[in-house]
Amino acid sequence: MKLDNYDRILLAALQEDARVPQSELGQRAHLSTAAVNRRLQLLQSGGAIEKFAAHLNPALLGYDLTVIVEIKVENERADLLDGMRRRFAACPQVQQCYYVAGEWDFVLVFLVRSMDQYVELTRELFFTSGNVKSFNTLVAMNRVKTGSTVPVDTAPA
Repeated sequence: MKLDNYDRILLAALQEDARVPQSELGQRAHLSTAAVNRRLQLLQSGGAIEKFAAHLNPALLGYDLTVIVEIKVENERADLLDGMRRRFAACPQVQQCYYVAGEWDFVLVFLVRSMDQYVELTRELFFTSGNVKSFNTLVAMNRVKTGSTVPVDTAPA
């Protein structure tokens, strides 16, 4: 999908606040509301917009611990890696999962209520899989910056 500057203006505005009315988006991008509506539909169907979501405060929902985990696998057979990916993706406490190059094979970011919950998840996700050789746990002491925004370069339309 090829994005023009109008699309980039719309995407940048939606990342700030997905509840912005289409009429206001049109003013920002110098487009009619109908043109904004058509572009948003194309951006969604083309995959540029993956979903609309609210960003929640994990601490207010009882998730006070952020844990980053580096994982080495025992065997890199495709079927075993695919099974691990599926288990990690299905776990609600796993916020992010990356299959990476380098010393480690996976990097996961967990949100957990307690260290006890994290220990239980390690048993479920790492020990029962039979394919985790080792893992390293990093406990975040402070949330300095979190988010899922993508930098969008825009020029005046």
